Amino acid sequence: MEHEVIVQISNKIKSIRKEKNLTLQDIADRAGVTKGLISQIENSRTIPSLVVLIQIVKALEVDLDLFFNDLSAHSAASSILVQRKSDYERFEKEPSSGYEYFRIFTKKVKQSTIDFVLLEIQPGSSRDFVQTEAFEYKYIISGSVKYQFVDKEIMLHAGDSMLFDGRIAHNPINEGTEVVQMLVVYFFEEK
Repeated sequence: MEHEVIVQISNKIKSIRKEKNLTLQDIADRAGVTKGLISQIENSRTIPSLVVLIQIVKALEVDLDLFFNDLSAHSAASSILVQRKSDYERFEKEPSSGYEYFRIFTKKVKQSTIDFVLLEIQPGSSRDFVQTEAFEYKYIISGSVKYQFVDKEIMLHAGDSMLFDGRIAHNPINEGTEVVQMLVVYFFEEK
């Protein structure tokens, strides 16, 4: 299954859940899975089995045909994509406070998927180290951020950028007094 479709499924689950004012725990209880699994699925961090996906769709009380109706593996859109700031989708990547992610767009390019995200980190925010299954490119739009890795720390300021293997545990920290805003590009390789 292509990553673009997985992101579509994840986004659709979260959108329907929020539209129906259901919590992660509500869906987990109804589907017979853990709250953590629902969170990971909604944030495209894990791919559910077909059985679990069907249980989740049923827990959302949505017809299966309607749920899968507008998902597509290939976009028929033109090669020029414009995404307005007002259309950026806010999502939670991992449990944290003060870290706001906005998906700009996701597009499959040949044998890989590229996911463009706007991340805002509030002053004083903190979380645990994270890892992703992608190469990550960071461009600091405003503010300054300290990137912690297991064996080093790198300070980045507005205009700086960095590319690294997201499988390396990392954590961006805003020690300043203003919101840090950065463009994050995830490059997922197809296997």
